[in-house]
Amino acid sequence: MASPFLLLLTISLSLLLLRPVASAQRRPPHPLLTTTYYRKSCPRFEQIVQETTTNKQISSPTTAAAALRLFFHDCFVGGCDASVFVSSTRFSQAERDADINLSLPGDGFDVVVRAKTALELTCPGVVSCADILAVATRNLVVMMGGPFYTVKLGRKDSLTSRASDVEGNLPRPTMSMNQIIKIFESKGFSVQEMMALYGAHTIGFSHCKEFSSILYNYSRTMESDPAYYPEFAASLRKACADYQKNPTLSVFNDVMTPNKFDNMYYNNVKKGLGLLSSDHALSSDARTRGYVELYSRDQNAFFQAFARAMEKLSVYGVKTGRRGEVRRRCDAFNN
Repeated sequence: MASPFLLLLTISLSLLLLRPVASAQRRPPHPLLTTTYYRKSCPRFEQIVQETTTNKQISSPTTAAAALRLFFHDCFVGGCDASVFVSSTRFSQAERDADINLSLPGDGFDVVVRAKTALELTCPGVVSCADILAVATRNLVVMMGGPFYTVKLGRKDSLTSRASDVEGNLPRPTMSMNQIIKIFESKGFSVQEMMALYGAHTIGFSHCKEFSSILYNYSRTMESDPAYYPEFAASLRKACADYQKNPTLSVFNDVMTPNKFDNMYYNNVKKGLGLLSSDHALSSDARTRGYVELYSRDQNAFFQAFARAMEKLSVYGVKTGRRGEVRRRCDAFNN
């Protein structure tokens, strides 16, 4: 017969082992998203989004880059929940009007709104704006020559949108590499995943004002950051000469193949053909330099890493159940 001491010890250990299980059971379950979420409730979902994205990209070739940037800005602030679409009111300033979001291109918003309008006519109140943005972004990346990746569905749209939540959640080009890495790590992304996502800069553009501080009057002895290839810096100074009078002036992020999703961005970074100070830092920082080398010589490695990182990003902080809603309009909460 076991002694009272051993019996007490066994019971105590059993209780200790049970505690984490009980705690885990109290935690909310991981959002259950599926690729077949709209199969019965809105069978034409994929077709309608595909037709909308194709038509929009053909008529406005900057749509792919705009949607991709919009997707990042949405997901990195509280999760992929279409909170960036909400318009401000007299009583609250929404994410869309935060300083860093004021330059988000209109084409990204427009392609989602067009798809939403078509879907509301076909299956009203069923498809979330968050799901539309996720699928539209993937479709547009593929249209530009990028990799296909799986997008699971079932996201709900956010119930809140506050401009005050934005600062510190999105990397700025003027941040140090330590700061940028810290933002990605705070959301569960490794340096390798961060570097794959940075490859999105292979399409799209940046406004001159975003890199003017390293392009003009860089120091007493240098006009521009020496990390720039000299002739490239000179051409940028000409292209951006009127940026103070015209804040919309912009330059392609990838000056070599701006309309193709490929690995040229990393080659540009290596050669001093990156626009932003953060681009220059990628090739000089020991933590990121190896990925620049790898992805610049192996596009397949980049595509595989980008697809995995996008799949992970697309489910970051998603809302399900009562934590969200399916908005009737992407820019306003339901009444």
